[in-house]
Amino acid sequence: MKFAMCTVLMLSGCVLLPLYGHAATMCNVRHYGAKGDGVTKDTTAIQKAIDDCAAKGGGTVVLDGDSVFVTAPLMLKSHITLSIGKGSTLAGSTDHADYPDKEEFKDKGKQALITATNAEDITIDGGGTIDGRGASWWPKPLEPRPRLVVFDHSKHILMEDITAKDSPMWQIVPYYSDDLTFRNMQVLGAVGSHNTDGIDPFSSSNIKIEHVTIDTGDDNIAIKSGQPGSPGPDAPSRNIVITDCTFLRGHGLSIGSEIAGGVQHVRAERITFKGTDQGIRVKSNRDRGNADIGDFVFRDMTMTDVRTPILLSEFYPKVPETITEEKVQRLTPFFHNITIENVTATGARQAAVIVGLPESPIRSLTLTNVHLQGVKGAVVQYADVTAKNFTVKASQGQDIQVGDGVVGLKQQ
Repeated sequence: MKFAMCTVLMLSGCVLLPLYGHAATMCNVRHYGAKGDGVTKDTTAIQKAIDDCAAKGGGTVVLDGDSVFVTAPLMLKSHITLSIGKGSTLAGSTDHADYPDKEEFKDKGKQALITATNAEDITIDGGGTIDGRGASWWPKPLEPRPRLVVFDHSKHILMEDITAKDSPMWQIVPYYSDDLTFRNMQVLGAVGSHNTDGIDPFSSSNIKIEHVTIDTGDDNIAIKSGQPGSPGPDAPSRNIVITDCTFLRGHGLSIGSEIAGGVQHVRAERITFKGTDQGIRVKSNRDRGNADIGDFVFRDMTMTDVRTPILLSEFYPKVPETITEEKVQRLTPFFHNITIENVTATGARQAAVIVGLPESPIRSLTLTNVHLQGVKGAVVQYADVTAKNFTVKASQGQDIQVGDGVVGLKQQ
């Protein structure tokens, strides 16, 4: 097969390059008038490059040079690679008026800096940075704020070799999306960056998160599926694999708290936690749960100076002093089939909190080769536990405090 000669389209700024018999379109945003000077808003130029590439069947939109491209919200399209080169930054506008109001995730919100809706075959890569510059939003955490990157009802997504940082709110959110990979990345949030979760799969499935460092102001990862008090229906999050990651500041590797659609089949292996608030965290409450929250494996983890290495609670945000039984409702959470093995934690404030509901205890929790050390020990209530080589060493009080409704775990 003969390749057509490259055609340089000076008016559009695109270059068509032969690639295995198909034309691969390259659109450099500078050819569309982007300045990359850190001051000028390059929104129009960048969006035009995306639209031109998409109109030609797809291609690569290039941001290059040691430059800062300031932009208001952008819309990605199918078959687009957004290549943010090493040394380049795609920076969110700090003008709040640039972010339109939007109903997002069945709640009031603002349009994200980067959104893909009903799209497929999207890559974000290149070695550069996406900077939400969200500091001006953080002092008002109860007001609607934009996220950084949202994949909405989209599929076949890859983010790699990129740094995402300082979103006004959650940083990367797959929403009702399928087949996403996040690898060889950093997701960062400055000290004081409220609700800057790292990666939040929301009613999404078939996700890989590998070799990612997350250091943020909220959950490092939070797997979700439905708002509190949701009238339904809500799709679950399923088939999520998290491997070979490092979690620094943040609230841990979380499932919940908003899981009205349920969560199934999560596997997390070879994770290092340093200075994280929580480690393994599964959380919900009577107003935001589901009858199928389970089949989770947490394996081969090391935690240093993590405040609470294991927190499994059907009372969010905290366990009450007095626990009473209530009638099972549609949104009553049911945690089941959770395996935790080969986990070592030192320097904790409290080794573990494992508390189910009286009307919906945690079922089939297995702890194998788990060794926890902290100021306070472990508290366990309303849970069915199988433990093998499970040790807790507390410098104050009991090592393991076994409360009501516990099956299979002896008090130490």
